[in-house]
Amino acid sequence: MRRLALFLLLVSPVPGQRFLPDDPLEREPPPRSVGALLARKFSDYYDLFSNQFGERGKEQPKSGPPIRAQAVNTLGEPMEGGWYQKRHYYNRMSIDELTRGPGHRTPPSTDGKWTVVAVKAEGVTPGFTVVDSAKRRYFVKFDPMSNPEMATAADSITARFFYALGYYVPDNYIVFFQADRLQLGDGVQLADATGKKRSVTAEDLALILKKVPLTKGGLYRATASLAVEGKPIGPPRYFGTRTDDPNDIVPHEHRRDLRGLDIFCAWLDHDDSRAINNLDTIVTLDGVPRVRHYLLDFGSTLGSGTEVPNSPRSGAYYFSWKNSAKQLFTLGLLPPYWAFAHFPDYPAIGRFEWKVFDPEKWVPEYPNVAFLNRLPDDEFWAAKQVMAFTDEEIRAIVGVGQYTDQKGADWLIECLRERRNKIGRIYFAKVLPFDRFRVQGGSLVWDDLAKEHAMGGVTDIKVSWSRFDNKANAKTPIPGSTTATVPEEGEYVAADLSSASRPKQTITVYVRRKGGSTRVVGLDRTW
Repeated sequence: MRRLALFLLLVSPVPGQRFLPDDPLEREPPPRSVGALLARKFSDYYDLFSNQFGERGKEQPKSGPPIRAQAVNTLGEPMEGGWYQKRHYYNRMSIDELTRGPGHRTPPSTDGKWTVVAVKAEGVTPGFTVVDSAKRRYFVKFDPMSNPEMATAADSITARFFYALGYYVPDNYIVFFQADRLQLGDGVQLADATGKKRSVTAEDLALILKKVPLTKGGLYRATASLAVEGKPIGPPRYFGTRTDDPNDIVPHEHRRDLRGLDIFCAWLDHDDSRAINNLDTIVTLDGVPRVRHYLLDFGSTLGSGTEVPNSPRSGAYYFSWKNSAKQLFTLGLLPPYWAFAHFPDYPAIGRFEWKVFDPEKWVPEYPNVAFLNRLPDDEFWAAKQVMAFTDEEIRAIVGVGQYTDQKGADWLIECLRERRNKIGRIYFAKVLPFDRFRVQGGSLVWDDLAKEHAMGGVTDIKVSWSRFDNKANAKTPIPGSTTATVPEEGEYVAADLSSASRPKQTITVYVRRKGGSTRVVGLDRTW
């Protein structure tokens, strides 16, 4: 209970003591048992209309101070827990770890048959649910006939990027198989054209596979997505809280890991990042049932629209009053920015580009209040993680897609690299781009991420120190203390960093001396 009380202090600041003895917290407080939660389900139409026209949670005020991100520690970092885990930026992953993703090398077993236990026959691209000989359940999804490799590659590649960025995702594999690998399970049903259910036959499976492209070697290529851990209880919303989860106390629109997700989705063109493409499950860790939040379904990313190439207007809302009015009053003579994009003809990629891409203009298919609430410090948090992927690492992760057209794969790599660089240049300019603050040899040091990535560092930095009264949450300047050396002035001191070239951008760094150690315990950013 004490840790929960500390967490409440973090997400709902109160006057008085700023830092607690165990700040900064790396993990969320131990969760309370959730017990049995009821599953919920949203329809496509409900999700669309409720977000496009309905109540979407609390947005940023039009005047006055903004609503800062919550569910972060005193350094402004999301804490590890059911939403997020610190991965590549914080603890660099090897090429093998990046390409492996969340899995432990557990593709469907080829030692025996795959038993089909459910089918999806509708739509352009069908799918199956299968159980392999090791009794593991997989969701098998295919490419459209018009664009072999497109959706399967996007699904596997994007899952690995999101995993490295810190999210929970399914364990996706690209698999190749012959039709005789499948066997029909007992009691499998599908709905006919009238909606009436009937038993699935071997002929049905054959007809479904006729909608699927074959490789030159005569094999079916698919994504096999291992069922995620835990009992599914439906998707989370991007606003409000899940009222039946006692640990879900921060409105989702104010979570940094969901606000910053906007930048990640822009980078990977995940415009289908709607609530119904996520999933909550109940997992039991250390004997305590808790909720874990997964991102799912990445077939509509990286130029793929799953069943067709992505729309040329990807990165724009389905509908916007402002844009509709602009088109009406200009008689359609003022094209939107996305209309100037050029897409090379790579069927395995679909429609993906970088020259017109603008992360400031990019939006998903319809409004997402968590994305709309993002602030410059949310953007910086996301941008530093995007920039952490080297060209070599991007190339390695794209290799997971197993493209047969190397020119198409090279185009995708180029787009990801250049879109990454645009994100860094834009969002490193909005705040002082400093991070990884630490004390070394008695001095405060940090990394200038703009300089690190050859985007022009900030050189005219001024430092001024203050004594910090932790109980009163108040600073008192220390005359003449203007170097990086940490002054020996009580338990807490604070350094104000500023730049004449960026007058509105400052960082206050809080340092604590205790028990023979000196460490950074807090950050405040302004812009």
